[in-house]
Amino acid sequence: MVLAFMRVSYGELNGKQQEAYNFQKVSAVLADYGYVTIRLTSDWNGADFIAQHIDGTTFLKVQLKGRLSFGKKYMGQDLYICFNHPDGWFLYPHDEMLKKVIAEGIIEGTRSWELQEEYDFRKLSKRQRALLEPYRLEA
Repeated sequence: MVLAFMRVSYGELNGKQQEAYNFQKVSAVLADYGYVTIRLTSDWNGADFIAQHIDGTTFLKVQLKGRLSFGKKYMGQDLYICFNHPDGWFLYPHDEMLKKVIAEGIIEGTRSWELQEEYDFRKLSKRQRALLEPYRLEA
């Protein structure tokens, strides 16, 4: 039996399929940094997956997102947020980056942050992109 492999269109995948796709893609990138990943079937303390470093002591709880995002429910959870962007994958510590963005005066007082208790950026400004640079993963 000969298998015929056909590429899938990301846009045609449903939400769960896109999350699985993104997990596989970022796992490949994280492997280059010495991490193996374990996908969680249900969010555990806000994490979609765990990234374990080959040093045997570093473990990251990671939430996959579609863009630069913050949520009050993630505060104090020692959680990392990961998203794909045309510039590459970004993996940032939620609370540390949140402090930087709040200092920019963008989030606090917005309807989204105050009522939905979350905030995301559809497009990155030059300033936000600069803040994220230390957290960019090279593919």
